[in-house]
Amino acid sequence: MKISLQSQLKLYPLSIRKDKKNYIVEEPISGEFFEMPKICIDAIERLEKGETIGSVEKVLKEQYPDEDVDMIDFTEQLIGLGLVQEIDGVKVSERKMGANENSSGLTWIPSRLGRFFFNRIMNKVYLLLLLLNIFFFVFNPELLPHYKDIFIFDTMVLNIITYLLISLILIIIHEFGHVLAIRAHNLPAKLSIGNRLIFIVFETDLTAAWKLDPKQRNILYFAGMCFEQVIMFVALSMLLLFPNVGFASFLSIIVFDIFIKTIYQCCFYMKTDVYYIVENITGCYNLMESGKEYIRSFFKGKSGKDYKQIFQGELNVVRAYSAFYVAGVIVTFLLAFVYFIPQLYFVFDTIFANVRNPENPGAFWDAVAILIQMLIVVGILIYIKMKKRREVKN
Repeated sequence: MKISLQSQLKLYPLSIRKDKKNYIVEEPISGEFFEMPKICIDAIERLEKGETIGSVEKVLKEQYPDEDVDMIDFTEQLIGLGLVQEIDGVKVSERKMGANENSSGLTWIPSRLGRFFFNRIMNKVYLLLLLLNIFFFVFNPELLPHYKDIFIFDTMVLNIITYLLISLILIIIHEFGHVLAIRAHNLPAKLSIGNRLIFIVFETDLTAAWKLDPKQRNILYFAGMCFEQVIMFVALSMLLLFPNVGFASFLSIIVFDIFIKTIYQCCFYMKTDVYYIVENITGCYNLMESGKEYIRSFFKGKSGKDYKQIFQGELNVVRAYSAFYVAGVIVTFLLAFVYFIPQLYFVFDTIFANVRNPENPGAFWDAVAILIQMLIVVGILIYIKMKKRREVKN
């Protein structure tokens, strides 16, 4: 379809609101959101009034003399985003179904339940519990988890199954926190399965959160950790008050799992919950991509002027994020050396010992079962990777 400066566009109905730096544009039919600067909003508003592409371009060049205004290119971008219905009365294409059109979004969960767990008072309680948990660890270092905390049985299969079950339950509780937080605003959410590095995780789609103000979005991102801090507080309190209780070993697993996940959330080189909170507070919604570009540019020896052109007023934020990005990578390696590598070594050492010289038939089959479990996990990771590749292609 030919586009000229005399062309007129008919856009899909759009909802536009001011965010921290730019504007958030919502296409309500599909539930898709886009971040755009003021110049784009001005262009959209004029196009919606029926002005031609050429007349809009002329006005914008006068209003924004320092900007490179190209309305033909902008129109092509709008078409690519699926926001254009018609050009000069000719339909552009069939509307694709959006991510929220075929999903109930867990709307059966009552919003009042979400508001019970997430309100001004409860939000302060969650923050207090986080501080108390830090206080417990600082003044009771014996509570800090040890890599052998997950090995509570003589049978390795039971150890792995127990840890996986506890971890799965905690993951579900974490994601349920996100779901309840967004339902508190009567907005939909969607659960899916993904992976971070080698870890299989549940993920809550909080796309609808863009309907909210930045301050309201923060608690949605922090909600999963809020629930975890409640569980951590209860587990640490019981370990301090009843250290010899029969299920103390299970409490230690809970502490280990939440402790590792909390530190992991602060590793900014991946898009964790804490990353989204920082991104939301700063208003730099491509912080990770900008940080990577800054690190690459730094090693290429670019000057300060080059940085300012690349990051357009976000240089200080990007610099700070880049430092945390590198720190997160270092912390991940530390976690691996302190916890994950010793655990893997212990598991494989036990497996090979039971295969070579099993004390009894049960020990041999225990080793075989562990190997089968590992193959299943690898298979799930491969499936998730292939699924993501198919989604990208489509």
